[in-house]
Amino acid sequence: MPGRLLSFEGIDGSGKSTQARLLAGALRARGHTVLLTREPGGSPGAEEIRRLVLEGDPDRWSSETELLLFTAARRDHLEKTILPALARGEVVITDRFADSTRIYQGLTRGDLRASVDALHRLMIGVEPDLTFLIDISPEAGLARATARAGKEMRFEDMGLAVQARARAGFLALAEAEPQRFRVLDGDRAAETVAADVQTAALAHLSPR
Repeated sequence: MPGRLLSFEGIDGSGKSTQARLLAGALRARGHTVLLTREPGGSPGAEEIRRLVLEGDPDRWSSETELLLFTAARRDHLEKTILPALARGEVVITDRFADSTRIYQGLTRGDLRASVDALHRLMIGVEPDLTFLIDISPEAGLARATARAGKEMRFEDMGLAVQARARAGFLALAEAEPQRFRVLDGDRAAETVAADVQTAALAHLSPR
């Protein structure tokens, strides 16, 4: 079987990181070789960039600068981590991928979607085989995200309006690509969401 790339997307506080971890465990228990990774990050170079873009003042970078930083991190992640694992036939589960850049840099703080897409075609050129969008209201997501407070709060500190625009953008992406996206209600118990995620993932991974 060829390797598969599965991604989790959603606004901050949606629970996507938890769901990515739970799916990785469930698939490993069924005998799949799984690589669990994240963005920005997932390789040494990309983890260094992660600190630059997720910490500090919300106005630290412009959307244009962020786009270049996120693309650089994704390219390193792709070269060093994702492509080698796919070549080995592994299931790669990533907590965020290009859709997050399409939304957070492309739409929520300006209109850079054309630039995002051009850079993606030029430098990345890979889309997930399956994307789980964990959907939650902006109010609930922001409340969850701020409750866990830590250093990586730069996007949460941009406020509710950004989260609301991000949610709308993610849902629009899912509507435009229904064959790739599975939209799940994240305002439920984590175990309930995980069961739905696992069902969809196993159906996707089953031999055709």
